Amino acid sequence: MARIEVLDEESISMSELKDELGKIKKRDEELNFRAQKTEEYLNQFVPLTKKDSKELRKKLEDMNLPRFRPQYINKLLDILPTDQELVKMALSNYNVTVSQDNLKKIASTVAEYAKKK
Repeated sequence: MARIEVLDEESISMSELKDELGKIKKRDEELNFRAQKTEEYLNQFVPLTKKDSKELRKKLEDMNLPRFRPQYINKLLDILPTDQELVKMALSNYNVTVSQDNLKKIASTVAEYAKKK
């Protein structure tokens, strides 16, 4: 069996994973069992297209929120919280404090894209 070496580990959103599975499917022509199940799940629960996901990520990154990491943005892209309370709940698992103003900004930005789905 081939030896696999992890070169880099980074968090990605579900829409990016969906895109990566599409590339693998195109390359290999068929996905293995787990990848097929993952693709089925993503097709059912990921409303954003790759383009919308990238635009929303860019807008969230451009907000320059203090102590805001890429994995927080990925969580927001996956859940698409549309109001302040939902944003607060989505980020509650992380050790980050976001001001009420920033919660409002995040919620309004995400709500624009959630309506597109």
